[in-house]
Amino acid sequence: MMCADFSNLKKETQELDQAGIDIFHMDFMDGSFVPNFGMGLQDFELVRSVTEKPVDVHLMIQEPSKYVEKFADLGADIIYIHPEADQQAARTLDIIHQKGKKAGIAINPGTSVEMVQGLLPLVDYVMVMTVNPGFAGQKYLEYTDSKIEKLLALTNEYHFDVMVDGAISPEKVQQLSKIGVKGFVLGTSALFGKTSTYQETLGKLRAGE
Repeated sequence: MMCADFSNLKKETQELDQAGIDIFHMDFMDGSFVPNFGMGLQDFELVRSVTEKPVDVHLMIQEPSKYVEKFADLGADIIYIHPEADQQAARTLDIIHQKGKKAGIAINPGTSVEMVQGLLPLVDYVMVMTVNPGFAGQKYLEYTDSKIEKLLALTNEYHFDVMVDGAISPEKVQQLSKIGVKGFVLGTSALFGKTSTYQETLGKLRAGE
């Protein structure tokens, strides 16, 4: 949702909801873990109030443990943390589950599967960042494909879904969905800023066009 038109955020949310979007993905940044600032609590509250669809939060912040309960109480359905930013990531994931929410980890392009494998039994989702996090409009990092493949090979053992986030084009949706990726965070590469409606765009993506 950081790529949406913020002058009409309520309308954007309603149109995406009506178009059949599966999940609303909201980025929160602190200017420290990533060199940018993302959405605010008021933005989250607005989106949450407009839709009954699942809403996830991607905490690109230092010490996410300080904020997961806040977002859970505000109505987030899925909460992603970066293990690179949390010295007690296992504990934080447990807190998310205690709040009755789905827990996920997001991993940066430079973070290996081996570095996070100990957390895989604790998560519902692993979101692979296919760009360096913090900014929209970047180029897809092709070397992350091998990491995606390694994670997909572990899904049956650890029971999590693989998601991808960063420069996800229609071509990448088709390529990665065929090998088992379950979810795609769509930004300017596939969804926002297009001449077609959201319904038309999503229809084409789902039809493999």
